[in-house]
Amino acid sequence: MATAIDTNIIVALWDADFRLSSAAQLALDKALERGTLVTTAVVFAELMAAPGRDEVFLDRFFRETGIQIDWVLDESAWRTAWRAFRGYSARRRKQREVGPRRLLADFLIGAHALEGGHSLLTLDSHLYRTSFPGLELARA
Repeated sequence: MATAIDTNIIVALWDADFRLSSAAQLALDKALERGTLVTTAVVFAELMAAPGRDEVFLDRFFRETGIQIDWVLDESAWRTAWRAFRGYSARRRKQREVGPRRLLADFLIGAHALEGGHSLLTLDSHLYRTSFPGLELARA
């Protein structure tokens, strides 16, 4: 089974804090033992916002790590993301949630994993467990 990689895992891998980066590396190594690693173009786009990162850096990173990028999200993934985002928005309004707002990108990442039949490696299991109950979360 392929494991989809969330943006926060890669950001943690690049973190200057050795505890965080080594934990991310260990999680990626374990996921690789279970099968291939994949991510969505949404993650690539989010990573472009990281300081000091550009296309050349990211292309080299993904090539060297062997993490495959799915560049296309089909209609079912978009619809799954939309439904999950709508549910999240309704829960947030109803509960008058405080705390960080989620972006549509998070829901596209979850939908990509779910629709692709992948498990998802993330540091944000609560969001994905709540919004995508059928999605298998890989252990970090």
